[in-house]
Amino acid sequence: MNARNDLLWDNLELRHPLPTDGYALNQLVAASPPLDTNSVYCNLLQCQHFADTSVAALLNGQLVGFISAYCPPNDSETLFVWQVVVSEAMRGSGLAKRMLTWLVDQPGTEKAQRLTTSITPDNHASWALFESFARDCGAIPVKSMMFDRDRHFGGEHDDEYLLQIAPLPNRPDKSMAYHLDDLRAGLRCSNRRWLD
Repeated sequence: MNARNDLLWDNLELRHPLPTDGYALNQLVAASPPLDTNSVYCNLLQCQHFADTSVAALLNGQLVGFISAYCPPNDSETLFVWQVVVSEAMRGSGLAKRMLTWLVDQPGTEKAQRLTTSITPDNHASWALFESFARDCGAIPVKSMMFDRDRHFGGEHDDEYLLQIAPLPNRPDKSMAYHLDDLRAGLRCSNRRWLD
């Protein structure tokens, strides 16, 4: 890593979000098309209700990255990543993967055996991020249909594919057995396939 990157990471703070980050998050997402925007109120709730399963990245006190994530109701073993946003100036720096890695190592996500997220077919940056994260984890990414453009979105939004990554690092040995059981069940579904 060069001196410029070392200086960058020395000045970067990763932490769980605070309610006071909600407005800055709203502005960061708004400045990052084609991400779906939410109301400021929604972002405030993300920063308050899902703080333990989300991460804010600040550089010199300014919000430059954020991952919104949560454990779905009745499924504490899954961490669903809702949205990843990185400021334009920080794109290509590796910040998104650094945030993901930090997040799965936090106490609020330690029960999660797998990470899931939804991605549209043409979001190449997200596919690359999560496939790279899976490789770093030594995990097997599995893709399946989540929401269909016509059936779920009335033709007004692209398909959303569910990507599952498991097992997550630093989990008990049983996580691999759980993942293999899930893969066996998934292979019986025709809409699931291995990723290249």
